[in-house]
Amino acid sequence: QVQLVESGGGLVQAGGSLRLSCAASGRTFSGYNMAWFRRAPGKEREFVAGISWSGQNTWDADSVKVRFTISRDNAKDTLYLQMNSLRPEDTALYYCAVEYLGRLGTTQTSDFGAWGQGTQVTVSS
Repeated sequence: QVQLVESGGGLVQAGGSLRLSCAASGRTFSGYNMAWFRRAPGKEREFVAGISWSGQNTWDADSVKVRFTISRDNAKDTLYLQMNSLRPEDTALYYCAVEYLGRLGTTQTSDFGAWGQGTQVTVSS
């Protein structure tokens, strides 16, 4: 089992940027596809961006295309999410997760596990 710890959240004005990190420990991080999800107040958890185990393939939700970039450093067992041009509607608790089944491109919450505690991102208008 992989254990995940997210960090890097905070309060930022609209149009600003943040970089989230997700540190992994436990089983081999580099063997798994990974993703970021978020949950806004009163809403269900939603997919944000995913990345293949090698980092060569990424896929994004339409709402964050161009603005957010997912990446990973397998040597450091760390996943990243660079968020630019932030909007108030990006306000949410952000989570990273492991995709254990090798389903490249999946956005289904049920395909992911090892959820961390999340890191809060708040964007003011």
